[in-house]
Amino acid sequence: MSKTKSQYCCSECGGLSAKWQGQCPHCQAWNTLLETAIETVHQANRHRALAASSPSQALSQVTLDEDTRFATGMDELDRVLGGGLVQGGVILIGGDPGIGKSTLLLQMLGAVGTRLSTLYVSAEESARQIALRAQRLQLIGSPVQVLAEIQLGQILVELERQRPAVAVIDSIQTVYWDALQSAPGSVSQVRECAAQLTRYAKQSGTTLFLVGHVTKEGALAGPRVLEHIVDTVLYFEGDSSSSFRLVRAFKNRFGAVNELGVFAMTDVGLKGVSNPSAIFLSGHHAGVPGSCIMVTQEGTRPLLVEIQALVETAATPNPRRLSVGLEQNRLAMLLAVLHRHGGIACHDQDVFINAVGGVRINEPAADLALLSAIISSFKNKAIGSKLVIFGEVGLTGEIRPVQRGQERLKEAAKLGFTHALLPYANLPKQTIDGMSVTGIKHLQEAVQYLRDS
Repeated sequence: MSKTKSQYCCSECGGLSAKWQGQCPHCQAWNTLLETAIETVHQANRHRALAASSPSQALSQVTLDEDTRFATGMDELDRVLGGGLVQGGVILIGGDPGIGKSTLLLQMLGAVGTRLSTLYVSAEESARQIALRAQRLQLIGSPVQVLAEIQLGQILVELERQRPAVAVIDSIQTVYWDALQSAPGSVSQVRECAAQLTRYAKQSGTTLFLVGHVTKEGALAGPRVLEHIVDTVLYFEGDSSSSFRLVRAFKNRFGAVNELGVFAMTDVGLKGVSNPSAIFLSGHHAGVPGSCIMVTQEGTRPLLVEIQALVETAATPNPRRLSVGLEQNRLAMLLAVLHRHGGIACHDQDVFINAVGGVRINEPAADLALLSAIISSFKNKAIGSKLVIFGEVGLTGEIRPVQRGQERLKEAAKLGFTHALLPYANLPKQTIDGMSVTGIKHLQEAVQYLRDS
Protein backbone atom coordinates (compact mmCIF):
# COMPACT_ATOMS: atom_id res chain seq x y z
CA MET A 1 0.00 0.00 0.00
CA SER A 2 1.52 3.30 -1.09
CA LYS A 3 2.26 5.89 1.56
CA THR A 4 0.11 9.02 1.48
CA LYS A 5 2.17 12.00 0.41
CA SER A 6 1.86 15.17 2.43
CA GLN A 7 2.82 18.82 2.20
CA TYR A 8 2.72 21.78 4.55
CA CYS A 9 0.25 24.59 4.06
CA CYS A 10 0.35 28.01 5.75
CA SER A 11 -2.84 28.81 7.67
CA GLU A 12 -2.28 32.54 7.10
CA CYS A 13 -1.57 32.87 3.38
CA GLY A 14 -2.25 29.36 2.05
CA GLY A 15 1.29 28.98 0.72
CA LEU A 16 2.67 25.45 0.24
CA SER A 17 5.99 24.05 1.39
CA ALA A 18 7.54 20.62 0.90
CA LYS A 19 8.82 20.41 4.48
CA TRP A 20 7.99 21.91 7.83
CA GLN A 21 9.65 25.20 8.78
CA GLY A 22 9.23 27.47 11.75
CA GLN A 23 8.56 30.43 9.48
CA CYS A 24 6.40 30.45 6.35
CA PRO A 25 8.63 31.23 3.34
CA HIS A 26 5.77 33.08 1.62
CA CYS A 27 4.37 35.48 4.25
CA GLN A 28 7.05 35.14 7.00
CA ALA A 29 4.46 34.22 9.64
CA TRP A 30 5.73 32.01 12.47
CA ASN A 31 4.38 28.55 13.40
CA THR A 32 1.62 28.56 10.77
CA LEU A 33 2.64 25.57 8.60
CA LEU A 34 0.24 22.64 8.97
CA GLU A 35 0.68 19.19 7.45
CA THR A 36 -1.97 18.27 4.87
CA ALA A 37 -2.33 15.44 2.37
CA ILE A 38 -1.51 16.21 -1.25
CA GLU A 39 -4.81 16.43 -3.10
CA THR A 40 -5.10 14.99 -6.59
CA VAL A 41 -8.26 16.48 -8.06
CA HIS A 42 -8.80 16.58 -11.80
CA GLN A 43 -11.82 18.65 -12.75
CA ALA A 44 -12.08 20.80 -15.81
CA ASN A 45 -14.38 23.33 -14.12
CA ARG A 46 -12.59 23.53 -10.79
CA HIS A 47 -10.98 26.87 -11.60
CA ARG A 48 -13.69 28.37 -13.79
CA ALA A 49 -14.35 32.10 -13.63
CA LEU A 50 -16.68 33.74 -11.13
CA ALA A 51 -18.86 35.21 -13.90
CA ALA A 52 -19.66 34.39 -17.51
CA SER A 53 -17.05 35.42 -20.07
CA SER A 54 -17.70 38.67 -21.91
CA PRO A 55 -15.65 41.15 -23.94
CA SER A 56 -14.19 44.18 -22.23
CA GLN A 57 -16.33 47.29 -22.01
CA ALA A 58 -16.05 50.83 -20.70
CA LEU A 59 -16.90 51.33 -17.06
CA SER A 60 -19.49 53.94 -18.02
CA GLN A 61 -21.31 51.33 -20.12
CA VAL A 62 -21.83 48.87 -17.25
CA THR A 63 -25.52 48.84 -16.36
CA LEU A 64 -26.61 48.92 -12.74
CA ASP A 65 -29.95 47.56 -11.61
CA GLU A 66 -32.15 49.58 -9.27
CA ASP A 67 -32.73 46.66 -6.90
CA THR A 68 -29.13 45.53 -6.40
CA ARG A 69 -29.35 46.34 -2.66
CA PHE A 70 -32.20 45.42 -0.32
CA ALA A 71 -32.84 45.75 3.41
CA THR A 72 -32.63 42.87 5.86
CA GLY A 73 -35.37 44.16 8.13
CA MET A 74 -32.85 44.69 10.97
CA ASP A 75 -31.73 48.33 11.03
CA GLU A 76 -28.53 47.72 13.01
CA LEU A 77 -27.40 44.98 10.63
CA ASP A 78 -28.21 47.17 7.63
CA ARG A 79 -26.04 49.92 9.13
CA VAL A 80 -23.05 47.59 9.44
CA LEU A 81 -23.53 46.24 5.91
CA GLY A 82 -23.61 49.76 4.44
CA GLY A 83 -27.35 50.05 3.84
CA GLY A 84 -28.47 46.48 3.23
CA LEU A 85 -27.62 43.33 1.31
CA VAL A 86 -26.09 43.37 -2.17
CA GLN A 87 -27.11 40.78 -4.75
CA GLY A 88 -24.30 38.29 -5.21
CA GLY A 89 -22.48 39.52 -2.12
CA VAL A 90 -20.67 37.09 0.18
CA ILE A 91 -20.53 37.98 3.89
CA LEU A 92 -18.32 36.18 6.38
CA ILE A 93 -19.35 36.54 10.03
CA GLY A 94 -17.22 35.28 12.91
CA GLY A 95 -17.38 35.36 16.68
CA ASP A 96 -16.92 33.38 19.87
CA PRO A 97 -19.01 30.22 20.42
CA GLY A 98 -22.44 31.05 21.79
CA ILE A 99 -22.18 34.77 21.04
CA GLY A 100 -25.32 34.68 18.87
CA LYS A 101 -24.20 34.27 15.24
CA SER A 102 -26.76 31.61 14.35
CA THR A 103 -29.49 33.47 16.24
CA LEU A 104 -28.81 36.70 14.36
CA LEU A 105 -28.79 35.02 10.96
CA LEU A 106 -31.94 33.01 11.63
CA GLN A 107 -33.72 36.19 12.70
CA MET A 108 -32.46 37.96 9.59
CA LEU A 109 -33.74 35.16 7.35
CA GLY A 110 -37.08 35.28 9.15
CA ALA A 111 -37.38 39.01 8.40
CA VAL A 112 -36.26 38.67 4.76
CA GLY A 113 -38.29 35.49 4.19
CA THR A 114 -41.59 37.38 4.30
CA ARG A 115 -40.82 38.88 0.87
CA LEU A 116 -37.93 36.85 -0.63
CA SER A 117 -36.90 33.20 -0.82
CA THR A 118 -34.35 32.12 1.78
CA LEU A 119 -32.37 28.99 2.67
CA TYR A 120 -30.63 28.11 5.93
CA VAL A 121 -27.98 25.39 5.51
CA SER A 122 -26.75 23.96 8.81
CA ALA A 123 -23.72 21.70 8.85
CA GLU A 124 -23.69 21.59 12.66
CA GLU A 125 -27.33 21.11 13.70
CA SER A 126 -30.29 19.02 12.62
CA ALA A 127 -33.48 20.53 11.21
CA ARG A 128 -35.23 19.73 14.50
CA GLN A 129 -32.67 21.69 16.51
CA ILE A 130 -33.07 24.69 14.19
CA ALA A 131 -36.85 24.46 14.59
CA LEU A 132 -36.46 24.54 18.39
CA ARG A 133 -34.43 27.74 18.14
CA ALA A 134 -36.95 29.22 15.71
CA GLN A 135 -39.72 28.45 18.20
CA ARG A 136 -37.84 30.33 20.91
CA LEU A 137 -37.37 33.25 18.50
CA GLN A 138 -41.07 33.16 17.60
CA LEU A 139 -40.25 32.27 13.97
CA ILE A 140 -41.85 28.84 13.84
CA GLY A 141 -44.28 29.99 11.11
CA SER A 142 -41.55 31.53 8.99
CA PRO A 143 -41.21 30.34 5.34
CA VAL A 144 -37.43 29.89 5.71
CA GLN A 145 -36.23 26.70 4.01
CA VAL A 146 -33.90 24.53 6.15
CA LEU A 147 -31.28 22.04 4.96
CA ALA A 148 -29.11 19.96 7.31
CA GLU A 149 -26.15 18.95 5.12
CA ILE A 150 -22.35 19.01 5.27
CA GLN A 151 -21.49 17.76 1.77
CA LEU A 152 -20.68 20.63 -0.60
CA GLY A 153 -22.05 18.90 -3.70
CA GLN A 154 -25.47 18.37 -2.12
CA ILE A 155 -25.54 21.96 -0.87
CA LEU A 156 -24.80 23.32 -4.36
CA VAL A 157 -27.49 21.09 -5.88
CA GLU A 158 -30.08 22.43 -3.43
CA LEU A 159 -28.97 26.01 -4.04
CA GLU A 160 -29.33 25.51 -7.80
CA ARG A 161 -32.77 23.97 -7.34
CA GLN A 162 -34.20 26.67 -5.07
CA ARG A 163 -32.25 29.73 -6.27
CA PRO A 164 -32.81 31.61 -2.97
CA ALA A 165 -32.31 35.35 -2.71
CA VAL A 166 -30.44 34.93 0.61
CA ALA A 167 -28.69 31.81 1.90
CA VAL A 168 -26.75 31.02 5.08
CA ILE A 169 -24.00 28.38 5.42
CA ASP A 170 -23.47 27.54 9.09
CA SER A 171 -20.57 26.98 9.20
CA ILE A 172 -17.90 26.96 6.50
CA GLN A 173 -15.45 24.99 8.69
CA THR A 174 -17.80 21.98 8.84
CA VAL A 175 -18.60 21.78 5.11
CA TYR A 176 -16.47 19.38 3.09
CA TRP A 177 -15.94 18.50 -0.56
CA ASP A 178 -15.61 14.75 -1.11
CA ALA A 179 -13.16 15.25 -4.00
CA LEU A 180 -10.56 16.27 -1.40
CA GLN A 181 -9.12 13.73 1.01
CA SER A 182 -8.47 16.10 3.91
CA ALA A 183 -10.84 16.46 6.87
CA PRO A 184 -13.45 19.23 7.18
CA GLY A 185 -11.95 22.42 8.58
CA SER A 186 -8.54 21.87 7.00
CA VAL A 187 -6.92 24.64 4.97
CA SER A 188 -7.61 23.02 1.61
CA GLN A 189 -11.24 22.16 2.45
CA VAL A 190 -12.10 25.63 3.75
CA ARG A 191 -10.40 27.35 0.83
CA GLU A 192 -12.02 25.16 -1.84
CA CYS A 193 -15.51 25.13 -0.31
CA ALA A 194 -15.49 28.91 0.16
CA ALA A 195 -14.27 29.43 -3.41
CA GLN A 196 -17.01 27.26 -4.92
CA LEU A 197 -19.76 28.82 -2.81
CA THR A 198 -18.51 32.29 -3.73
CA ARG A 199 -18.48 31.29 -7.39
CA TYR A 200 -22.11 30.20 -7.13
CA ALA A 201 -23.13 33.46 -5.41
CA LYS A 202 -21.51 35.62 -8.10
CA GLN A 203 -23.09 33.68 -10.95
CA SER A 204 -26.59 33.35 -9.47
CA GLY A 205 -26.95 36.67 -7.62
CA THR A 206 -27.71 34.94 -4.31
CA THR A 207 -26.55 36.84 -1.23
CA LEU A 208 -24.55 34.36 0.82
CA PHE A 209 -23.66 34.41 4.52
CA LEU A 210 -20.79 32.20 5.70
CA VAL A 211 -20.42 31.57 9.44
CA GLY A 212 -16.77 31.20 10.46
CA HIS A 213 -15.19 29.75 13.59
CA VAL A 214 -12.58 31.73 15.49
CA THR A 215 -9.34 30.64 17.13
CA LYS A 216 -8.52 31.10 20.81
CA GLU A 217 -6.77 34.36 19.86
CA GLY A 218 -10.05 35.66 18.41
CA ALA A 219 -9.04 35.55 14.72
CA LEU A 220 -11.06 33.73 12.09
CA ALA A 221 -9.97 30.10 11.81
CA GLY A 222 -8.75 28.69 8.52
CA PRO A 223 -6.60 30.24 5.81
CA ARG A 224 -6.29 34.01 5.61
CA VAL A 225 -7.30 33.79 1.98
CA LEU A 226 -10.86 33.17 3.22
CA GLU A 227 -11.13 36.84 4.20
CA HIS A 228 -9.81 37.90 0.79
CA ILE A 229 -12.36 35.81 -1.11
CA VAL A 230 -15.47 37.26 0.53
CA ASP A 231 -16.87 40.77 0.07
CA THR A 232 -17.59 41.60 3.70
CA VAL A 233 -16.11 40.43 7.01
CA LEU A 234 -18.15 40.94 10.18
CA TYR A 235 -17.08 40.17 13.76
CA PHE A 236 -19.59 39.47 16.50
CA GLU A 237 -18.24 40.83 19.80
CA GLY A 238 -19.55 41.05 23.32
CA ASP A 239 -18.89 40.27 26.94
CA SER A 240 -20.46 36.99 28.07
CA SER A 241 -21.58 38.69 31.28
CA SER A 242 -23.38 41.45 29.38
CA SER A 243 -26.58 41.27 27.36
CA PHE A 244 -25.22 43.57 24.65
CA ARG A 245 -23.64 42.35 21.43
CA LEU A 246 -21.61 44.39 18.94
CA VAL A 247 -21.34 43.60 15.23
CA ARG A 248 -18.35 45.31 13.62
CA ALA A 249 -17.37 45.42 9.94
CA PHE A 250 -13.64 44.94 9.28
CA LYS A 251 -13.94 44.67 5.51
CA ASN A 252 -16.76 45.83 3.27
CA ARG A 253 -16.59 46.26 -0.48
CA PHE A 254 -20.04 47.82 -0.52
CA GLY A 255 -19.89 50.20 2.43
CA ALA A 256 -17.80 51.85 5.12
CA VAL A 257 -15.53 49.75 7.34
CA ASN A 258 -15.45 49.98 11.14
CA GLU A 259 -19.21 50.47 11.25
CA LEU A 260 -20.79 49.25 14.48
CA GLY A 261 -24.16 47.67 15.11
CA VAL A 262 -25.42 47.24 18.69
CA PHE A 263 -27.83 44.50 19.73
CA ALA A 264 -29.37 43.45 23.02
CA MET A 265 -29.82 39.74 23.70
CA THR A 266 -33.33 39.04 25.02
CA ASP A 267 -35.46 35.96 25.63
CA VAL A 268 -36.83 36.19 22.09
CA GLY A 269 -33.54 36.85 20.31
CA LEU A 270 -31.48 39.88 19.40
CA LYS A 271 -33.03 43.34 19.36
CA GLY A 272 -31.38 46.32 17.69
CA VAL A 273 -30.37 49.24 19.92
CA SER A 274 -31.00 52.52 18.12
CA ASN A 275 -29.39 54.74 20.80
CA PRO A 276 -26.48 52.78 22.31
CA SER A 277 -24.93 55.88 23.94
CA ALA A 278 -27.81 56.10 26.42
CA ILE A 279 -27.34 52.44 27.34
CA PHE A 280 -23.58 52.65 27.82
CA LEU A 281 -24.10 55.67 30.08
CA SER A 282 -27.06 54.22 31.99
CA GLY A 283 -24.86 53.20 34.92
CA HIS A 284 -22.88 56.45 35.02
CA HIS A 285 -22.80 58.11 38.44
CA ALA A 286 -21.82 61.74 38.82
CA GLY A 287 -19.18 62.83 41.29
CA VAL A 288 -16.98 59.72 41.12
CA PRO A 289 -13.21 60.27 40.70
CA GLY A 290 -11.65 58.35 37.82
CA SER A 291 -14.69 58.49 35.51
CA CYS A 292 -14.70 60.41 32.23
CA ILE A 293 -17.15 60.54 29.30
CA MET A 294 -15.73 60.58 25.78
CA VAL A 295 -17.27 60.58 22.29
CA THR A 296 -15.81 57.90 20.03
CA GLN A 297 -16.58 57.53 16.34
CA GLU A 298 -17.54 54.06 15.11
CA GLY A 299 -17.79 54.39 11.34
CA THR A 300 -20.45 57.06 10.78
CA ARG A 301 -21.92 56.76 14.29
CA PRO A 302 -20.75 58.93 17.22
CA LEU A 303 -20.93 56.94 20.45
CA LEU A 304 -20.62 58.19 24.02
CA VAL A 305 -18.62 55.83 26.24
CA GLU A 306 -17.54 56.06 29.85
CA ILE A 307 -13.81 55.59 30.50
CA GLN A 308 -12.93 54.54 34.05
CA ALA A 309 -9.49 54.69 35.64
CA LEU A 310 -8.15 53.47 38.95
CA VAL A 311 -4.74 54.71 40.12
CA GLU A 312 -3.44 53.13 43.31
CA THR A 313 -0.04 52.94 44.99
CA ALA A 314 1.76 49.82 43.80
CA ALA A 315 2.40 47.08 46.34
CA THR A 316 5.17 45.50 44.24
CA PRO A 317 8.35 46.91 42.65
CA ASN A 318 6.78 46.51 39.19
CA PRO A 319 3.55 48.57 38.93
CA ARG A 320 0.77 46.97 36.92
CA ARG A 321 -0.67 48.46 33.72
CA LEU A 322 -3.99 46.83 32.80
CA SER A 323 -6.33 48.04 30.08
CA VAL A 324 -9.73 46.57 29.09
CA GLY A 325 -11.25 47.86 25.85
CA LEU A 326 -8.29 50.12 25.06
CA GLU A 327 -4.83 49.38 23.69
CA GLN A 328 -2.41 48.54 26.49
CA ASN A 329 0.74 49.67 24.67
CA ARG A 330 -0.82 53.06 24.05
CA LEU A 331 -1.60 53.34 27.77
CA ALA A 332 2.08 52.93 28.63
CA MET A 333 3.02 55.58 26.06
CA LEU A 334 0.43 58.06 27.35
CA LEU A 335 1.59 57.60 30.94
CA ALA A 336 5.09 58.61 29.83
CA VAL A 337 3.67 61.69 28.06
CA LEU A 338 1.69 62.57 31.20
CA HIS A 339 4.88 62.43 33.27
CA ARG A 340 7.03 64.46 30.89
CA HIS A 341 4.54 67.11 29.73
CA GLY A 342 1.83 67.03 32.42
CA GLY A 343 4.01 66.84 35.50
CA ILE A 344 2.15 63.83 36.96
CA ALA A 345 4.30 60.78 37.67
CA CYS A 346 2.67 57.33 37.87
CA HIS A 347 5.84 55.22 37.86
CA ASP A 348 5.05 53.95 41.37
CA GLN A 349 1.30 53.55 40.79
CA ASP A 350 -0.84 50.67 39.55
CA VAL A 351 -3.01 51.95 36.68
CA PHE A 352 -6.20 50.13 35.61
CA ILE A 353 -8.31 51.31 32.66
CA ASN A 354 -11.74 50.09 31.55
CA ALA A 355 -14.11 51.07 28.73
CA VAL A 356 -17.57 50.48 30.22
CA GLY A 357 -20.05 48.33 28.34
CA GLY A 358 -17.63 45.97 26.63
CA VAL A 359 -16.78 48.46 23.85
CA ARG A 360 -13.35 48.26 22.22
CA ILE A 361 -11.93 51.66 21.32
CA ASN A 362 -9.08 51.70 18.82
CA GLU A 363 -9.00 55.32 17.70
CA PRO A 364 -6.50 57.83 19.19
CA ALA A 365 -9.36 60.24 19.99
CA ALA A 366 -9.62 58.45 23.35
CA ASP A 367 -6.18 59.68 24.48
CA LEU A 368 -7.30 62.90 26.17
CA ALA A 369 -10.26 61.26 27.91
CA LEU A 370 -8.07 58.40 29.12
CA LEU A 371 -5.50 60.78 30.61
CA SER A 372 -8.28 62.89 32.16
CA ALA A 373 -9.69 59.82 33.92
CA ILE A 374 -6.18 58.94 35.19
CA ILE A 375 -5.64 62.49 36.47
CA SER A 376 -9.06 62.45 38.15
CA SER A 377 -8.30 59.19 39.95
CA PHE A 378 -4.76 60.25 40.86
CA LYS A 379 -5.93 63.58 42.32
CA ASN A 380 -9.10 61.96 43.76
CA LYS A 381 -11.18 64.72 42.17
CA ALA A 382 -14.32 64.03 40.16
CA ILE A 383 -14.85 65.37 36.65
CA GLY A 384 -18.05 67.31 35.94
CA SER A 385 -20.98 65.04 35.12
CA LYS A 386 -21.97 67.14 32.08
CA LEU A 387 -18.47 67.29 30.56
CA VAL A 388 -17.33 65.27 27.53
CA ILE A 389 -13.69 65.02 26.47
CA PHE A 390 -12.00 63.79 23.30
CA GLY A 391 -8.75 64.44 21.45
CA GLU A 392 -5.47 62.82 20.41
CA VAL A 393 -2.33 63.39 22.48
CA GLY A 394 1.05 63.51 20.73
CA LEU A 395 4.41 62.48 22.17
CA THR A 396 5.38 66.14 22.62
CA GLY A 397 2.22 66.83 24.63
CA GLU A 398 0.31 68.58 21.85
CA ILE A 399 -3.43 67.99 21.53
CA ARG A 400 -4.12 66.96 17.96
CA PRO A 401 -7.52 67.24 16.19
CA VAL A 402 -9.70 64.25 15.40
CA GLN A 403 -12.15 63.63 12.59
CA ARG A 404 -15.87 64.43 12.73
CA GLY A 405 -15.58 66.73 15.73
CA GLN A 406 -18.85 68.51 14.89
CA GLU A 407 -20.85 65.25 14.85
CA ARG A 408 -19.35 64.23 18.21
CA LEU A 409 -20.41 67.50 19.83
CA LYS A 410 -23.94 67.28 18.42
CA GLU A 411 -24.35 63.75 19.78
CA ALA A 412 -23.15 64.87 23.23
CA ALA A 413 -25.50 67.87 23.22
CA LYS A 414 -28.41 65.63 22.22
CA LEU A 415 -27.82 63.52 25.33
CA GLY A 416 -27.77 66.52 27.67
CA PHE A 417 -24.05 67.30 28.05
CA THR A 418 -23.31 71.02 28.43
CA HIS A 419 -19.49 71.26 28.43
CA ALA A 420 -16.79 69.85 26.17
CA LEU A 421 -12.99 69.78 26.33
CA LEU A 422 -11.48 69.14 22.91
CA PRO A 423 -8.57 70.04 20.61
CA TYR A 424 -8.37 73.70 19.62
CA ALA A 425 -8.48 72.76 15.93
CA ASN A 426 -11.82 71.00 16.49
CA LEU A 427 -13.61 74.09 17.80
CA PRO A 428 -16.94 74.35 15.95
CA LYS A 429 -17.40 77.19 13.48
CA GLN A 430 -20.97 77.66 14.66
CA THR A 431 -22.14 77.57 18.25
CA ILE A 432 -24.05 74.51 19.42
CA ASP A 433 -27.13 75.27 21.50
CA GLY A 434 -26.62 74.47 25.15
CA MET A 435 -22.95 73.48 24.73
CA SER A 436 -19.98 75.36 26.17
CA VAL A 437 -16.80 74.34 24.33
CA THR A 438 -13.18 74.75 25.47
CA GLY A 439 -10.33 74.20 23.01
CA ILE A 440 -6.80 73.38 24.17
CA LYS A 441 -3.47 73.00 22.37
CA HIS A 442 -1.28 71.27 24.97
CA LEU A 443 -1.63 68.64 27.67
CA GLN A 444 -0.61 71.13 30.35
CA GLU A 445 -3.74 73.15 29.56
CA ALA A 446 -5.89 70.06 30.11
CA VAL A 447 -4.25 69.43 33.51
CA GLN A 448 -4.90 73.05 34.48
CA TYR A 449 -8.52 72.87 33.26
CA LEU A 450 -9.23 69.76 35.31
CA ARG A 451 -7.54 71.29 38.36
CA ASP A 452 -9.63 74.46 38.19
CA SER A 453 -12.97 72.89 37.26
